[in-house]
Amino acid sequence: MLFSRGKGIDPSVLHLKTLSGSNIEQVPVYKYLGIWIDEKLNFSSHIDCLAKQLRQKIGMWHTALLVMATILSVGRARPQLKPLSSDMVDFINKVNTTWKAGHNFRNVDHSYVKKLCGTLLNGPKLPIMVQYSGDVKLPKDFDSRVQWPNCPTLKEVRDQGSCGSCWAFGAAAAISDRMCIHSNAKVSVEVSAEDLLSCCHSCGMGCNGGYPSAAWHFWTNKGLVSGGLYDSHMGCRPYSIPPCEHHVNGTRPPCNGEEGKTPKCVNKCEAGYTPDYKQDKHFGKSSYSVSSDMEVIQAEIYKSGPVEGAFTVYEDFPLYKSGVYKHVFGSALGGHAIKILGWGEEDGIPYWLCANSWNFDWGDNGFFKILRGENHCGIESEIVAGIPL
Repeated sequence: MLFSRGKGIDPSVLHLKTLSGSNIEQVPVYKYLGIWIDEKLNFSSHIDCLAKQLRQKIGMWHTALLVMATILSVGRARPQLKPLSSDMVDFINKVNTTWKAGHNFRNVDHSYVKKLCGTLLNGPKLPIMVQYSGDVKLPKDFDSRVQWPNCPTLKEVRDQGSCGSCWAFGAAAAISDRMCIHSNAKVSVEVSAEDLLSCCHSCGMGCNGGYPSAAWHFWTNKGLVSGGLYDSHMGCRPYSIPPCEHHVNGTRPPCNGEEGKTPKCVNKCEAGYTPDYKQDKHFGKSSYSVSSDMEVIQAEIYKSGPVEGAFTVYEDFPLYKSGVYKHVFGSALGGHAIKILGWGEEDGIPYWLCANSWNFDWGDNGFFKILRGENHCGIESEIVAGIPL
């Protein structure tokens, strides 16, 4: 038999037909939870179907309530917190994670911190250096500053100022370290981040972002001159963008981002410095990517010195003070490049030891630790390095 709702007639009536279309008869029905039941047919034959439909609807309601409860609980656990605020600091510290939060930036606009994250992630890659870590017995803890104490740049923390030049700073810092290490401390030079930032046009957009891999490639092909920190008058091309004051009180200018324009590429050294620009160039013999395998990265640092790494920065990272950083709260700000100079464990948590470029008054005296071995925030997927000529 075929069943159909009546059209233009009482909606409580079904048209009952045979397959041949004859013997049309109208029969009353009852509507319950969307099921039309023929009272002339055996009701008991439909009760199982009705019960099944009812269970399905209850199951759907139950699922919907669980989803709503989950959303509400997540909303309570993850409140809307203003970036860099005391509320965010308190929230992170109450979570009892592996690190402590505190104020590194005060009276600074959120957009300023976002601008500091100037690394363009997932960009062009250098060839991967194929090497094996199996022949190296890696220590549980390693710190390049201790391993090569006669190389002063290993202890240095730079300040990129109001410019997204972290990609250039990470490269210049690690290159400086490696030049000293590979010369057995006979060559101690601060490689100019200014020269790299302003003259490597293939690296990206200067203060608006760049590629770490391109920075290392530029070193091997074009070379880099020397250059110290802002107003140091050290080297051929010292950094020209002033550091800014992260804290409420201080002698540096406020961090307002107004000074963050890419410097012009000038192929000459500052007045009074010798040798000249061309003669001051330092070159790399090779530059390469390092596998994202944790032990391969460790072996690279252990044998040749610090590397440049990059990762995604979230809103909680600028608040780092101590411990092993794990992302807890906030949205992504952008990519950030740093120098990785060692590793270790703290309270059983493996970490990478890194130098930032936000001055000594940020984080743990300018350094920080981040979770190791899980590619946390992509920290192990963007490693680049090279060998001096």
